[in-house]
Amino acid sequence: MITARAITKQAATGSLIGLALGDALGFPTEFNDVPSILAKCGPWREMALPDPAFVTDDTQMTLAFARGIRTAMDRGVLGPLRLERPVRDEFVDWYHSPDNNRAPGDTCLTACRLLDSDRPWQQASQTGSKGCGANMRVAPIGLVPGLSDEQRAGAAQLQAALTHGHPTALAASDLTARAVYLLAQGGEPLGLAGQLRSYAYENRDRYYHRWLGDLWTHAGAPTPEAFIARGWDECLGALERLQHALRTPSPETDPCLATGDGWVAEEALATGLLCFLLFPAEPVTALRRAACTKGDSDSIASLAGAFAGAHLGARAWPKEWAERIEYRSDLLSLAALWDA
Repeated sequence: MITARAITKQAATGSLIGLALGDALGFPTEFNDVPSILAKCGPWREMALPDPAFVTDDTQMTLAFARGIRTAMDRGVLGPLRLERPVRDEFVDWYHSPDNNRAPGDTCLTACRLLDSDRPWQQASQTGSKGCGANMRVAPIGLVPGLSDEQRAGAAQLQAALTHGHPTALAASDLTARAVYLLAQGGEPLGLAGQLRSYAYENRDRYYHRWLGDLWTHAGAPTPEAFIARGWDECLGALERLQHALRTPSPETDPCLATGDGWVAEEALATGLLCFLLFPAEPVTALRRAACTKGDSDSIASLAGAFAGAHLGARAWPKEWAERIEYRSDLLSLAALWDA
């Protein structure tokens, strides 16, 4: 049920700005261990937003996906054929952009180079990669109002599969979009991990043929159901570790020690969620905790920011931070479409 608060809180603005803020906060700490971060930044609860607040490819590709959704929906009802081409074009444009200089992942670069051709997208997809690049950028589809569960899940998995064709990348992207959607619609954080586990069980054998085509054959799987179940099973394991960590929360301990370093999709989901769920009413503290981790700090903090912003809305973020984030006008213009 959609509450009045969910309608007025500007969840899309909160989520997209939060994602970018987490990205900028975690950008300088990626590849550092926690002692090095503390030596460089001081106490983690006092981490300052860098000035200038530059973001990484996480935000750039989120914007690319969001623009692709906008183009597709301007043309009619969202479906796989209508979505694939504009998102593919946006990813290729990002690949060629001079601003694509923020240490992007090899999988995204390889796949986007191959997408810049006439080949079917399934031939460009890197089916051996389940990197977090698949779900660091998926939040926008969880923010679009009026979609069916099938449209949201199919679009989340398709955008992941354009670059990261591993089944765990698809399932983690679907779960990330689902979490953003539930929080944006007024869902409470307390039961979120359990809801996501139930969703994973329900969808464990569901392969979206209409959205994914013959992707499963490129991965050498015996059946489409066996292909996708492998991804859901890995995500279920990550969610189980998340729930275990939440039973005995330890805010001062690096979250990566409980749920993984976040370089792969299911760990990025679980660790981003853990940072958010440790501090559901303290969004800036959640971002700081996520940025002070030994793993893929910018992606973990991006996801934590997307979750916190979807939950609390635009008011979650300090005005002084939100006003100087890179790509602010692009983030706000896209969010306004879905907050309206």
